Amino acid sequence: MSKTTLRFRSPSHASAASAAKIARFHPAPLALAAALALAMPLAVHAQAAPSATPAGQASSLSIAAQPLGSALQALSAATGVSIGFAPALVEGKTAPAVSGMLTPQQAADRLLAGSGLMAVRQGEAMVIKATPSASDTSTLPTVTVTAQGERNATSEGSGSLAASAVSINKGDQALKDIPQSISVITRKQLDEQGISDLRDAMNAATGTMGVKGVGQGMVLSSRGFQIDAWQYDGVAIPRNHYSLGNWSAEGMAFYDRIEVLRGASGLLQGTGSPGGAVNLVRKRGQREKTVTVTARAGSWDRYGLQLDAGGPLNEDGSLRGRLVVDEARGHSFVDYVNERTRSLYAALDYDISPDTTVGFGVSQLDSKGRPFIMGLPLYADGSMTDLPRSTYTGSDWNRSNVKQTTVYADLNHRINNDWKFKVSALHVSEQNASLHQRMTGTVAAGGGDVTYDDWYTDFDLKKVAFDAFVNGRFDLAGFRNDVTVGANYSKYRSNDVYARTFTSGADIFNIDHHRPEPTLDSLLAAGGRQWKSAYDVRQKGIYGSLRTRLTEPLTAIVGARTSWYDSLYTNAVTDERQVTSTSGEITPYAGLVYALTPEWSLYGSYTSVFEPQSERTVDGKVLDPITGTNYELGIKGELMNGKLNTSLALFRYNHKNRAVNDLASGYACDGWYCSTSSGKVRSQGVEAEVSGEVARDLQAMVGYTFNTSKFLNDPTNQGQVFSTWTPKHMLRAWLSYQLPGDWNRLSVGAGVVAQSHTLSYDRSFKVAGSTITSLRLAYQATPEVSVALNVNNLFDKHYLQPGYVGYTGGIYGDPRNAMLTLKYTPKL
Repeated sequence: MSKTTLRFRSPSHASAASAAKIARFHPAPLALAAALALAMPLAVHAQAAPSATPAGQASSLSIAAQPLGSALQALSAATGVSIGFAPALVEGKTAPAVSGMLTPQQAADRLLAGSGLMAVRQGEAMVIKATPSASDTSTLPTVTVTAQGERNATSEGSGSLAASAVSINKGDQALKDIPQSISVITRKQLDEQGISDLRDAMNAATGTMGVKGVGQGMVLSSRGFQIDAWQYDGVAIPRNHYSLGNWSAEGMAFYDRIEVLRGASGLLQGTGSPGGAVNLVRKRGQREKTVTVTARAGSWDRYGLQLDAGGPLNEDGSLRGRLVVDEARGHSFVDYVNERTRSLYAALDYDISPDTTVGFGVSQLDSKGRPFIMGLPLYADGSMTDLPRSTYTGSDWNRSNVKQTTVYADLNHRINNDWKFKVSALHVSEQNASLHQRMTGTVAAGGGDVTYDDWYTDFDLKKVAFDAFVNGRFDLAGFRNDVTVGANYSKYRSNDVYARTFTSGADIFNIDHHRPEPTLDSLLAAGGRQWKSAYDVRQKGIYGSLRTRLTEPLTAIVGARTSWYDSLYTNAVTDERQVTSTSGEITPYAGLVYALTPEWSLYGSYTSVFEPQSERTVDGKVLDPITGTNYELGIKGELMNGKLNTSLALFRYNHKNRAVNDLASGYACDGWYCSTSSGKVRSQGVEAEVSGEVARDLQAMVGYTFNTSKFLNDPTNQGQVFSTWTPKHMLRAWLSYQLPGDWNRLSVGAGVVAQSHTLSYDRSFKVAGSTITSLRLAYQATPEVSVALNVNNLFDKHYLQPGYVGYTGGIYGDPRNAMLTLKYTPKL
């Protein structure tokens, strides 16, 4: 390989005029280099700096995700190190966000990860070159470069169980720079474990639970508290109101990754529980053309086919698109149950200029089938009957239809190397209709004492949300500062109708699956209870945070949010109206991060939260919001050039002013107890996580949580467990290994989800814990074709899923099952 010697002028010797713009070599000295580079001019991007950062000295860097050429310019400006590269080398390539205490070489390696390029140090400068092939015998300086990914890398190209940065905190940040616990479920983990549903994804993440609601949907929780609002590309909307949170689902086909913050998140989304925040980051158009076709076939006649295609739509790549079409059909281990789901997604991203990008996307989900809404009724002591797991309590006319249409829009603008602005909007329309039979009650010795419940539901929901923020950096009084200021707004409106009747005398051991099919009119004619209601919930807020480096290793973070919340609930049957309003509620935030080394940091944080309440006192006044304080101490590591993330955290959350029954008031509130705000709850524990490459060709995502929650002050539950479905011990693990040498076409994966016992809905009995094991074997037949076999619940454990056990009966976890996946990714 030919060798060209490049000479640079030190940035400190550059003239004022040249320092203000990109410095280019004069054509004459470049004649030889230009010829060797196919007549492409070599540009050196350097900006003036007081002095160049020594090669081995780390400094605090924060470079946003952007075109690779611009990112290298930003690194040069921030460190004073001259960086030379041919424009053709970086054309069409993008760099990930990079932040933290890094040396110039470490930062360059991360910017170049997966690009096929490497940074070679030459004196006090760096030159960007193409990574040599294995057959190239030229001797080059040793440089650590992260490869694009293993053969089965996702279309996003990470191929890793570790995340280099997250966007949940309004701007890309390294995990170790955020003084709270955050986990990321990457596209690689979703694909390898075959996770297609958000509830399953949450049960694969550290310290979180996804349980079945009282309908066919899900409820998400962390640290013993429900997660009420979910974020879509950082835009928060309510997702846990009764009709939606308990009845609907969220597929994973549209999303690149899931970011999960555990602990109070009031700064991000205002009102809500202290459980945390979930951010679903959608797929975007890629810089290079990609097409992936995936076919699936598995147990219980489950079949699926997905097309995922994207890439540039014009010559210069400024317009990029993405299309995802996913069709899934199948039955269940439960008799009669079936489902057909069609998911469509399209997205466009357009670079109006090198500094401004607009994005637009639309997704649609349509799911139809015969659902199994609740589980099997239990005996009074919580024990299961000897009925098989395949027992179905519904009728052959059970049916449901869920439709969801979501529109996304955003604009990103880079003002300069230090400042950027983002505005995002979201609109979600969802309809959920069902007609179904379920069986409830406690099973008597002979199988009686349960009822047939016939239900008609029709839920119609509309949600709109908006978020805008600006963040940047500046120096003041010798301190480096990063600031974020923003505002957001959300509106949730629903019109819900349901009717139900109860028929006693049913026998769980002799279920009638062919009872007459009801209608809404027949349910009402039979004396069934009808409920028509509407929610109108609106929230807005302004927020801000400031990161100040007090000393070279110590950074302080302070922030606050001011929120306005209004909720109107209307019962259309009784004309009852409930209004809840909170104005100017302030939630503060504070944290410290101490960089022990460029790889390790200690942190501590304090966060508050508030939850509006609708309960009323004996005087008719609405209770003040629940308030709480979240404390967390921990240590985080970012090792092996960002390939491996580690964390250990201690946390405690105190919850007060919770509504409890005012026993002294008697039945003064509509024939029942009024309320008083005297309840207190505490949740505390320990979390540990390792994610990424733990050894050569071996990646892991392993998380352990110890969590207790109990009532500190409550008239009926004093001292008892607060969260009935949160295990005291939780282990989530997934390992992925690429075999070496001649066996490198093979990869194996293994996972464990283990947790200790939980409690029934009324805390009257224990629900046994479980340890579920899964395996995966994959083979790369050709560079374009791969095949994988997943086996879940390998040892066919019989277990009940945690949740509303007792109230919803007992819902079995899936028996042993398998899924075969064939993936085709042609070279374009």
